[in-house]
Amino acid sequence: MREKGLAGAGRAQGQDAMAMKLFFWELEKHLKSASGASVVAIDNKIEQAMDLVKSHLMYAVREEVEVLKEQIKELIERNTQLEQENNLLKTLASPEQMAQFQAQVQTGASPTGAAQPPPPGSAGTTQALPSTQNSGASA
Repeated sequence: MREKGLAGAGRAQGQDAMAMKLFFWELEKHLKSASGASVVAIDNKIEQAMDLVKSHLMYAVREEVEVLKEQIKELIERNTQLEQENNLLKTLASPEQMAQFQAQVQTGASPTGAAQPPPPGSAGTTQALPSTQNSGASA
């Protein structure tokens, strides 16, 4: 989504550059043939060019805002998903695991240290069970 926004902004900037080149070419042509009485016309041309640049910039900003809104929406969805997963893991964790986790959080130790069981969904999730229960289980 962001790439589309950047591509659109690039087009808008290219159009701005082309419009400015055209404006200055017309201004130069006009100044060569203009007398002192055409100052008002020059001011009008400058004002038109500034309005054109402003409108192109506003378009590019609006487009970028839409891209950022979409990213925020995706991040909120991801955050909600992670919060639900976290709550589920808390529910499934044993009191001993929760106590161990709390101790690690308080000491600032990494909860993913070498002595920790692998995360849920990995091949070795049975490591969290006491060894007496693992010895009798066979697949």
